Amino acid sequence: MNFSCIIVEDLQPAAEILAKYCQRSGIVDVQSHFTNAEDALEYLKENHVDLIFLDIEMPGISGFELLDRLSGNAQVILTTSKTEYAYDAFQYNVTDYLRKPFHYSRFLESIQKIKARREETESTSGTGPIFIKVDGKLVRLNSEDVLYIESMGDYVRFITKDRKYVTHNTIKNIETRVDAMRFMKVHRSYIVNLSHVDDIQDDMVVIKGAMIPVSKAHKTRIRKQINVI
Repeated sequence: MNFSCIIVEDLQPAAEILAKYCQRSGIVDVQSHFTNAEDALEYLKENHVDLIFLDIEMPGISGFELLDRLSGNAQVILTTSKTEYAYDAFQYNVTDYLRKPFHYSRFLESIQKIKARREETESTSGTGPIFIKVDGKLVRLNSEDVLYIESMGDYVRFITKDRKYVTHNTIKNIETRVDAMRFMKVHRSYIVNLSHVDDIQDDMVVIKGAMIPVSKAHKTRIRKQINVI
């Protein structure tokens, strides 16, 4: 079970240590290294990775701004020398938080978390039903019936053919739980069911009359995913 990764880190010594640890682990393959988030985002538009080692403070946009624009279901390990970002890291549902200076034993703990989350995702995701908690009760939704999913701050709204369901969750957590072949994040606040996309208009997708915004970071990917020619 190997993991492909990129390192987004502007400090060369830190990036070199992470690359060395990845090689030493025998299961993490470094695909590329970026010194800023903008270049990393461009790479991720065309390439899939399982894992991102992400510094927070970098020239240009920050690591958190990259997470806001990130699509796909890559796991993220934040790397920083400061502890005050821990709460924000939790809000973004990153897999782990590595403090500088790095130590190999702590690095391995992070990789174990990556493995555990992948195994959990593989066992719970797929084309089967989605169970969400609504008003203290579990509600079973068939994946094919969900048109799109919308973020509402600390809540998420599932739009189906017949009704809407609101549950306490985050869009980033939902993205890791749903079937990546069926659902795609097209905006920081929206995940759509690709099989229900009726039309693409400029920076919008249309699903059963609903106009859903598509961010620039996701525009190229969704057109490829639904085979626009």
